[in-house]
Amino acid sequence: MTPTTESADARRWKALIWIAVAELLAMSVWFSASAVTPALVRQWHLALSAVPWLTASVQLGFVAGALLSATLGIADRVPLRRLMALGTFGAAVSTVALLAFPTGGLGPFILRVVTGACLAVVYPVAVQWIAQWFPRQRGLAVGILIGGLTIGSALPHVMTSMPLAHHWQAVLAGSAGLAAIGGVLVLWVVPERASAVRPPAFRWNRIRLVMQDRPVMLANLGYWGHMWELYAMWTWLPAFLLASEVPFWHGSALIGVISGVSFLAIGVAGFLGALAGGWAADRWGRTRATIMAMSLSGSMAVLIGLTYRGSPAWTFLVAIIWGISVIADSAQFSTAVTELSAVDLVGSALTIQMAIGFLLTIGSIDLVGWLAPLWGWNHVMMLLAVGPLLGSIAMARLRHRPEAARLAQGLR
Repeated sequence: MTPTTESADARRWKALIWIAVAELLAMSVWFSASAVTPALVRQWHLALSAVPWLTASVQLGFVAGALLSATLGIADRVPLRRLMALGTFGAAVSTVALLAFPTGGLGPFILRVVTGACLAVVYPVAVQWIAQWFPRQRGLAVGILIGGLTIGSALPHVMTSMPLAHHWQAVLAGSAGLAAIGGVLVLWVVPERASAVRPPAFRWNRIRLVMQDRPVMLANLGYWGHMWELYAMWTWLPAFLLASEVPFWHGSALIGVISGVSFLAIGVAGFLGALAGGWAADRWGRTRATIMAMSLSGSMAVLIGLTYRGSPAWTFLVAIIWGISVIADSAQFSTAVTELSAVDLVGSALTIQMAIGFLLTIGSIDLVGWLAPLWGWNHVMMLLAVGPLLGSIAMARLRHRPEAARLAQGLR
């Protein structure tokens, strides 16, 4: 290998690491309000029906922001570095602005929508940026990026157990501060890319063509099944653990245990799962890797209810396995769409996939929140297994189609 090649290879891995770190810090604002839900319920006098919208409003803003950005072709007009930094700083400002509403009201929910809209030009832009650096080994590279997203999403849970973050204001301000640091890294630390190849932009008049492309739609169905489970699991796992472990711990000890296990299951286990999923997809193929991951995560969604109020060790073990498997396939669906779509439809296909996927998360988050008091925590999580079941069926059908050869074990 020549010194020039070595230098280029080191440069792309340096870019991946710093983009992933910036993504990790930026995504800490996503669940910042959800992590302090009990405090906000008291402080803002929230009705139980409003609690799921602490997260669902971010999802709604993300979808609106992604569609607006794609329609206007913002990623084609603004350099990726500047766009990602602007989104990160916007998410930080809209999160810290929640402190201006000590008694709640409509304002905080509007700000959560704004936060989601800002993050819509952080995560997709980061994926696009990584794709430019990694024409090969893309499954592993995007898996590392998703791992950063996962740890970032879980950071507020560990912050709640820190001595300096016992108050909800400290958690929100801390998350906003981390996001701002992520923006600084994007602007001044991530290496430049010598050449950039941008995917074709989203076009509303191409939706019908995407919908008629059966292999692409099978990959989309896999992603939508995955998304039905993912964000509802991330949103409600801490509440499930809290209700399950009340007989075993009390007071600050209970909060510390739940915060720690939530961070392990969502963040640390999720990071390992994202790496394992990227490696498995590059080695064994996207369809096989996604089917394996969804089969395991769906099984954990069913099993965790059976551990409710049982031995904490079993509950925590199932939660960690669930955390590993629920995110392991996440990066592979969008990459599969880039491999299966016609070149002029890639941008539209990715936008449709993501927009519908995040809209589905609103439904699953709200449904679990609505049914938990009626069914009980020992039953309601089983609803999430429907998504990976249907997603696995879709990917199995894709696997047996001739177009699956385009995936080429994820190396294209």
